Amino acid sequence: ATFVSGEEVGDIFRDGKAYDVQVWSTPETRNSLSAVAQLPIDTPDGRVVSLAEVADVEVKPTPNQIHREDVSRTIEVGANVRGRDLGSVAKDIDDRLEEMELPLGYRAEVRGEYQEREEADQRLLFYGIIAAIGIFFLLLTSFRSARLATLSFFTLPMALVGGVLAAFTFGNAIISLGSLVGFFTILGIVARNGIMQISHFQHLEREEGETFGPALVLRGSRERLAPILMTALTTGLALVPLLIAGNIPGQEIEHPMAIVIVGGLITSTLLNLFVVPSLYLRFGKSRAFRPREGPTPTPAPA
Repeated sequence: ATFVSGEEVGDIFRDGKAYDVQVWSTPETRNSLSAVAQLPIDTPDGRVVSLAEVADVEVKPTPNQIHREDVSRTIEVGANVRGRDLGSVAKDIDDRLEEMELPLGYRAEVRGEYQEREEADQRLLFYGIIAAIGIFFLLLTSFRSARLATLSFFTLPMALVGGVLAAFTFGNAIISLGSLVGFFTILGIVARNGIMQISHFQHLEREEGETFGPALVLRGSRERLAPILMTALTTGLALVPLLIAGNIPGQEIEHPMAIVIVGGLITSTLLNLFVVPSLYLRFGKSRAFRPREGPTPTPAPA
């Protein structure tokens, strides 16, 4: 290394400035491969041999930088994915790496965007579980009935059917990070509509003296029809620009999210308009409130 590229061996200070002292070979002895091969080498027995007699002298590529991570040397191999989703490509690479026998001390890992996405998915799943628990307790607090809370909670996944179908039909069958965000958004919308609808049924029974039965459910559904449709329409119209723009660079998250939300809005609206009222009519009677009764009139003296 010193012969070919030189080495700093000291410093010289003159007039307040420091100058490096480099030890280097003459240009004539390093400018060609044959000159390097003829470099004289002293042997232990006192003889002088050329470098070519004890070593192979050839030109080979070497890294201009050496990266280290956790005291280990690392080499990064990058590639772009085209025509397939990142997850399936990374899985194929993992399968091929498992079949390879690397030398002792070597190991291969799939990192980069795939690793970051996996970590983001795990965080999203963790917070999603916490959000689901919070939604259940919110339902329990709102309905004051474990039966209605459980019933409403387990109907939430039905609203995701439209999002799944939309993702597989218009999203190239890829469930990306943006799609997961869309699923959680749909859960929030359908939970909010379900709470408002069942609370309205209970209000009609508590405050307005409606008798529990089909008439109460029909009246409550008619009165909640406009708010449910307006929620779906306003949300869907706000996402239309993202759908029209398509999967262009810069919208890798927004476009799949919009597809899932619009698809989920369709099934969530049908769920709130038809499924929730039917289930409340079947299982909500145990929480039916008796109509308010006025004070018993005192008979007038004859």
